[in-house]
Amino acid sequence: SRCCCQINAEKHAGVSCVTASMDDIQFEEAARVGQVITIKAKVNRAFKTSMEVGINVTVQDVLTNVEKIVSVAYATYVVKPVGAEKIELEPVKLLSAEDHLEHALATERKRIRLGYQEVFQNLMQESNKEDTFAEEDAISADLTHVQSIELVQPPHANHHGNTFGGQIMAWMETVASISASRLCRSYPILKSVNMFKFWGPSVVGDRLVFNAIVNNTFHNSVEVGVRVEAYNCEEWIKNQARHINSAFLIFNSVNDKGELVTFPKIKPITKDSVRRYHGAIARKRIRLIRIWTHEDGDVLSLKVEMQVKTASHVAFSLLSNFTYRQQWDKHFLTCEVLQAVSEDDKIYYITSPPPPMTGHQPRDFVILVSRRQPLEPSEPYIVAVKSVTLTSVPPSSEHCRSEILCAGFQIYSDSSSSCRVYYFNQMTSSLMPYLAANLTGSLNSIEDTALECIKFLELKGSKC
Repeated sequence: SRCCCQINAEKHAGVSCVTASMDDIQFEEAARVGQVITIKAKVNRAFKTSMEVGINVTVQDVLTNVEKIVSVAYATYVVKPVGAEKIELEPVKLLSAEDHLEHALATERKRIRLGYQEVFQNLMQESNKEDTFAEEDAISADLTHVQSIELVQPPHANHHGNTFGGQIMAWMETVASISASRLCRSYPILKSVNMFKFWGPSVVGDRLVFNAIVNNTFHNSVEVGVRVEAYNCEEWIKNQARHINSAFLIFNSVNDKGELVTFPKIKPITKDSVRRYHGAIARKRIRLIRIWTHEDGDVLSLKVEMQVKTASHVAFSLLSNFTYRQQWDKHFLTCEVLQAVSEDDKIYYITSPPPPMTGHQPRDFVILVSRRQPLEPSEPYIVAVKSVTLTSVPPSSEHCRSEILCAGFQIYSDSSSSCRVYYFNQMTSSLMPYLAANLTGSLNSIEDTALECIKFLELKGSKC
């Protein structure tokens, strides 16, 4: 997969490229011996001296001919300068509707990457207030520490002599798996890789030292942090390490009956283990939220996915009552029911505060909220929202009347106590200045609102 990306990146650039980072990788399916793996990679967008390469990995069972997606991932490559001169990349030629979509989404993914650290630091400050590791049966994180040393040989390197990123990831998975197995006493299954960063290269002849340790456990999953340091012969003698890679690997495990294993609690002992403990909590909260945006003319489409520890019917009841919205959404200043069309259809009047430091007016909306329960267990609960016109509530000079083309929630049940909530919204150009003022290119406002929504649903849900 890594080699396929390298070829595509260098084919577009016409010069040597190196991997800078990988977006979070989710593994939907495990590839096994005897199956056929297909890897497709293409450059989605070029950003002056860097580019995003999309990777799609599928697996096919030769006996049943069934094909399944293993993973969809995105790698960022940086062009290696020639001497002191930086090379600017040519734009990608867009040939299909899919190319145009990926080209637009690549920009949003870049925004999220750039804004990740700020969101992470905010969550770290919140997590630091929650000292909840005084468990009697908790296991010291230090007992899960595993170290491994590998010598980079020619088969481990690409045509530039640099170690394959995929080879480093394979070694990282091995040492992380051993670390996780010290808690579950079984074979851990890799589910995702978060924040896989390339801080520097390593070459043939380097000694790579891998240090893995469990940062935190979350009932049926465990996060293992891995740090990779490189030494050449001289650095090895002088003990001068180069930090070249780091990542966080998420595992779960199953017993003989195929049931998920519950991991024991971790007790951080040192200051560094406390930092890693809280960092794992912050990263998990970020993983609970996924955001997609797409612009088409003057219409912005938004999709947010949230994992919530609340029964789906409870989340449906709470989200379909918009008078609760002020408790978790700071963009709702007031909300009142204008008319109950039926038991499942109500018209609301909503006001929102003006964007900070912009001089824009406060906004108001007149919306119809319709709720529908699923007919089949596999179908979602639906809360649909759209703007309507009421002659009894005309636009006023005090507010800027705004329009929601189509919005709402889909709520899917995962278990009796958890669900997936999808929020959708299509907005016209009248909302663009507000979004630009709040998002500042990093989607912080959406992240914060989604986190508040999750906290609201889980707190209210625990009391139902």
